[in-house]
Amino acid sequence: MRTRLAIKIHSVLERYFPERRVFLKSDSDTRFIRLRPGTQLFVFAGCSALVAWAIIATAILLMDSIGSGNFREQAKRDQSTYQARLSDLSAQRNGRAEEAAAAQERFNAALKQISVMQSELLASETHRRELETGIEVIQSTLRDTMKEREAARQKLAALEGGTGENGASTTQTAQSSAPIDILADALARTAQERDQVVIDAQDALLEAEELSQELALVRDQNDAIFRQLEEAMTVSVAPLDKMFRSAGMPTDRMLETVRRGYSGQGGPLMPLSFSTRGEDQSPDTLRANRLLNQMDRLNMYRIAAQKAPFANPVKNAFRFTSQFGFRRDPKTGGRRMHNGVDFAAGNGTPLYATADGVVTHAGWSSGYGRLVKIQHEFGIETRYAHMSKLRVKTGQRVSRGQRIGDMGASGRVTGVHLHYEVRVGGKAVNPMIFIKAANDVF
Repeated sequence: MRTRLAIKIHSVLERYFPERRVFLKSDSDTRFIRLRPGTQLFVFAGCSALVAWAIIATAILLMDSIGSGNFREQAKRDQSTYQARLSDLSAQRNGRAEEAAAAQERFNAALKQISVMQSELLASETHRRELETGIEVIQSTLRDTMKEREAARQKLAALEGGTGENGASTTQTAQSSAPIDILADALARTAQERDQVVIDAQDALLEAEELSQELALVRDQNDAIFRQLEEAMTVSVAPLDKMFRSAGMPTDRMLETVRRGYSGQGGPLMPLSFSTRGEDQSPDTLRANRLLNQMDRLNMYRIAAQKAPFANPVKNAFRFTSQFGFRRDPKTGGRRMHNGVDFAAGNGTPLYATADGVVTHAGWSSGYGRLVKIQHEFGIETRYAHMSKLRVKTGQRVSRGQRIGDMGASGRVTGVHLHYEVRVGGKAVNPMIFIKAANDVF
């Protein structure tokens, strides 16, 4: 069976690969090499495999080249899109900054107007009290005058009755006419004084009514000013309050910390008080004090915003390569917690502090590579890892926007990038909360 199979295979090979001889001739001898069908088949198979490998390798190189070109084009498009997004965010930030500046100017103008209106209100209140006191004095004088006039009338009637009843002589009538003339003159003067007092009282009442109308107008103006100020305060304070709450910071405790460490000139705004006798405050006073409290809160928010890391550590063009949370480890492939966000850019890209603080570590730290830790207010710490160069030292005080190092690939990494962490009370939180909150306000 094997011999027959071998003969059939050999006959098939002879059909496609007949035996050939290659003659090699020299000056003195002639030799030949016999190429059997099996040898020819082996050589043909080897050449076919070589050609196939060349074709496959060429196709792979072409596909890789095409894929690399597409990837570069996609990367350029992504970079252009991201730069356009950054430009939009920058324009929005500038617009909000201009709106905040305009709101601040409106607030300052309104505050000056409130001060003027309060002064006018105090002056009108003082004038009103003086008029009320004058009216009381006039009314008291008028009552006394009317009593005196009534008493004089009674005396005159008594004198006239006594004269008719007794039938006194002409001498007695002449003697009694003198007191009657005196009383008549006194009554005339009293009547004139009474009429003048009535006129003065009417004038005082008219003036009091005019003052009441002016006071009502002043109160309406004050109410309009208060409404504008309250709206301005709401527009100014609400975004800052939302920003801190979205960053997970306890606003009341944070503001109390800022207030304890307040060191600006003049100190915090004090509440208004127009009475030294312990009287209840007026509605306008209470309203003004609420506005002052909101102003103080706005001032505290602005101070806190300068002390918290509401900024971006990378100002050049970059892309996010890893977010906060659980992810597949790039080295081991296992599922691990990623305590920060990664910014990818060129080697040596400048890195900046996101808030004022003190450098607590500047050096090598295991998987972090070259690491900088900065301690900020309110128990917040920021970390900047995998640097190629450090530009600060431990114990150094830094400001927001100060350059602290260069982006690199030190430590446990797969490429050049910055690993940025934010920790509040020692616990890692998502840095994008601070970055997005800052973009929404500043």
